[in-house]
Amino acid sequence: MANFAITNAKIYPVTSEPIEKGTLLWQDDKIMAVGPLVDLPEDTAVIDGTGWVITPGFVDAHTHLGIQEEIYQSEGDDLNEIAESALTPEMRAIDGINPYDLAFQDALSGGVTTVMIAPGSANVIGGSISILKTAGPDLDQMVIDSEAGVKAAFGENPKRVYAELKKLPSTRMGIAALLRQALIDAQDYEMKKRKDETDGEILERDLGMELLVRLLNREIPLRAHAHRADDLLTALRIAKEFNLDIVLEHGTEAGKLIPLLIKEKVPVVVGPSFANRAKVEMKEIGWKTAVDLAEAGVMVALITDHSCTPIQYLSLCAAMTVRYGLPWDKALETITINPAKIMKLDRRLGSLEPGKDADFAVFDGDPFHYLTRTRRTYVNGMLAWQG
Repeated sequence: MANFAITNAKIYPVTSEPIEKGTLLWQDDKIMAVGPLVDLPEDTAVIDGTGWVITPGFVDAHTHLGIQEEIYQSEGDDLNEIAESALTPEMRAIDGINPYDLAFQDALSGGVTTVMIAPGSANVIGGSISILKTAGPDLDQMVIDSEAGVKAAFGENPKRVYAELKKLPSTRMGIAALLRQALIDAQDYEMKKRKDETDGEILERDLGMELLVRLLNREIPLRAHAHRADDLLTALRIAKEFNLDIVLEHGTEAGKLIPLLIKEKVPVVVGPSFANRAKVEMKEIGWKTAVDLAEAGVMVALITDHSCTPIQYLSLCAAMTVRYGLPWDKALETITINPAKIMKLDRRLGSLEPGKDADFAVFDGDPFHYLTRTRRTYVNGMLAWQG
């Protein structure tokens, strides 16, 4: 077991007060201690961090890294499987991810150590999402959870894609109807499975239904792509009907639903806010949404939706919320502990605490300042990027 420490650095643990001149000690892939005074084992390799600022590795709760690759167009675009049906729950993002995509290095250069990677939003149900570290010996060792939720899409994207194909759905009613029917089919599949097991019959397996059964059992959440308030309400309505765990993705008009979001304790991953009004439902895009939600007490994480906003600029997204009134420490939470909580990984990620993964970023100043540069990024205790 190898011990390492960075001393004399300003440290932002996130879940406790900043340490002006602190030490971060880690052993192999876990944090051992954080504080102003840390007793170091004799064999510790010590790095002097004078002038450095250390934060937890940033967490982006909605991206398309490796599944919509940098540089490549059709060759590296595995984002959407346009099929006979707009329901493709059997698709798995993990099977389309290229871990050698240049975007993973970009993520590390911006201090991002964990990402959620999702299929696109062409289909009403696009498949399962994956959560990965941004560095590792190979893809399998980067994966935290290869089937961490179900991607669903509301609004313009499925309407546009399938209307052009002259198939269902071409309306918001059609989107909701397809999703409801898929969930009912999954309920029927589960009941038949139980009956067949009781009767000694062999069930013909269905990968898509198996995923949706996990969703119905609240083992994984529905990750609902929706911008407009009416689409957000539809997503919430269906989630309530089927008792689903839900995370709202994008949430451009989520500010209109603050009382409901607080009442139902629904988190929102907001973004991409560094983007133009690419479609009508993004009319109210801006930083005010995230600020208003966070100030009201809604659990908020900022996202890049890479490649809509390049992944390395996640910290600049947080900086923009400070410009628009969010306190600095709350802005840091939106790209560290909040997304970790939303993905139910806060026992491992999102703050610098003993026992958590040794994922952290080292900067030469305030990470939200435009002149600051990332100096080092560590993933699982290993130096993954140095600039």
